Parts: sequence; structure tokens; C-alpha cells
Amino acid sequence: MINLLPAETKKAYRYAQLNTSLMKWVLVLIIGIVGLVAVGTYGWINLHRSTTRNQDNVNSLKQSLTANHLSNVENQVQSISNDFSLAVKVLSQEVLFSKLLSHMAAAMPSGANLTSLNIANTASGSGLDISAEATDYTTATQVQVNLSAPSNGIFSKTDIISINCNNSSGTANNYPCRVQLRAQFAPNNQFLFINQKVKS
Repeated sequence: MINLLPAETKKAYRYAQLNTSLMKWVLVLIIGIVGLVAVGTYGWINLHRSTTRNQDNVNSLKQSLTANHLSNVENQVQSISNDFSLAVKVLSQEVLFSKLLSHMAAAMPSGANLTSLNIANTASGSGLDISAEATDYTTATQVQVNLSAPSNGIFSKTDIISINCNNSSGTANNYPCRVQLRAQFAPNNQFLFINQKVKS
């Protein structure tokens, strides 16, 4: 077929075809750009949500770990404190009887003998319940005086609980009087285990 159209018309048709083709490509390009923007926006939103969710989980985990760690530390400190208090209490009542007995025997007046010692808890701390026998009432009271003397350094205070004398005639007992004392250890005495450790 012979195209008899003028050159100007041919030229216009050709440009029209090029414009149509170009418009198609522009439209495809716009659709592609819109698609990329949509995909990018969706990805960014998901990434942001995921980051926020992970950060919340991390913060929650940190708070949980901090709370648990603090609670564990507090429990450990309390346990150590209780154990230490118990150790101090036990050691404060640990009497070195070998030293104490020889020292008390030297402090006893003539005519008196020790019969028993028992550890006692007093309002001020550890002490001893002391039982002794004596030849007479005066000697029994002298036991209290001698044991409470500051020069002995054994007790800070010694109280007489009771003195009983059996003066029945014909008795064969050379020590008819019984004296019960409650004594409070002097603070820096040398007869408690804990004081030995402090000095060493």
C-alpha cells in the first residue's frame, strides 16, 4: 500500500505513536514507583513495629532481671546477716571452762567449794549460774564478794539468789551451806572464746 499522506502528516503520526508509547512507559514507571513506595512503606512500618516490640521485650526482661537480682541479693544479704548474728551469739556464749575454772578456784575463799556452773542468758547478755558450798553463812556470802571483785576480772556483777544452811546437830557434812549465784561476765574478760579471737 502506497502512503500518499503529506510529509507533515506522516511526521505527526510518527510523533503521536512515539507519544503513545512514551505515555505507556511513563504510566508503567509511575505504577512501578508507586509499588516500590508501597512496599517500602509496608516494610518500614513492619520494621518499626518489630523494633518497638523487641525493645519493649528487652525493657521488660531488664526490669524482670533487675527485680529478681535485687530480690536475690537482698535474700543473700539477709541470710548472711542471720548466719553472722547466729555465729556471734554462739561464740559469745562459748566459755573456755579450762581457764575459767582455775581462775574461779583461785578466787574462792577458804572454806568454800564450787559445785556446779551453768550458762545463763541474762538481760545484759551471757552469764553463769553458780552453785557453791561453804562451811558457814559468812563464807557463803564471801563467795559472792570474791567473785564480783574487779581485780579478778571475771564478772562485772554477781548476785546472790539464795543461801541455805543446814545447821542440824550431828551432821557429818563439812559444808552445810549452799549458795546460788547469778554472775554477769565482764565485757573484756578472757574466758569467752569470742574475746580470745578479738585479742588475737
